Amino acid sequence: MNLLAFDTSTDMMSIAVQQGAGAAARVWQHSGAGGAQASTHLIPAIQQLMDEAGLRFEQLDAIAFGRGPGSFTGLRTACSVAQGLAFGAGVQVLPVDSLLAVAEEARCLHKAAGNPLHVLALLDARMDEVYAGHYEFASGLWLQHGGYSLVRPENLNGALALAPDFLMAGNAFAVYADRLPSPHLPPVHALPTASAMLRLAPQLLAAGQAVPADQALPTYIRDKVAKTTQERLAEKAAV
Repeated sequence: MNLLAFDTSTDMMSIAVQQGAGAAARVWQHSGAGGAQASTHLIPAIQQLMDEAGLRFEQLDAIAFGRGPGSFTGLRTACSVAQGLAFGAGVQVLPVDSLLAVAEEARCLHKAAGNPLHVLALLDARMDEVYAGHYEFASGLWLQHGGYSLVRPENLNGALALAPDFLMAGNAFAVYADRLPSPHLPPVHALPTASAMLRLAPQLLAAGQAVPADQALPTYIRDKVAKTTQERLAEKAAV
């Protein structure tokens, strides 16, 4: 199985190329600045990894991309690049939830042996909010409980029905540490990496989640991307 995966939903851009499957699989990886900078560096970095792997885009079984939630600019970049490359090569795209990739990366970093494993995946959504998703890993497969949430950190317990021994993972701890739930397990700093997406790909492909290139669409759960001048002035006045 030959796969290209990339995520630009956070401040880190992550790219990986896989050639082969199972124990014989080889993986090439690259990381760099995400966000607005990803639009400049993503395609050259992808091309370099493909060259290192000795693969042409036409040889890919699918192009996996992080569809969000996350940075608006990063998501638009990932979707447009996935669409363009897939159209040109005549291959399908595999949309991957960025929060699911966070959960998978945390599972790998935590080396959790428990079954099932419950993960609360969190990404900093800015504007005093977090993106959140509750996932369960059991019998080698991931299951999402409910949809996504966009909430203030202190409201997470009320917004999500969490298992007693859940693992909290993501990039929101430095900013919101004193406002987040306090699980029994220590939190894991994890981002939606392309290598996590490669590990998720077999389950997602088997579930028929690969789609035509024109369906490489982002997952937006926030309509408002910036505060108004009045809102910013009101916040300053309240301090």
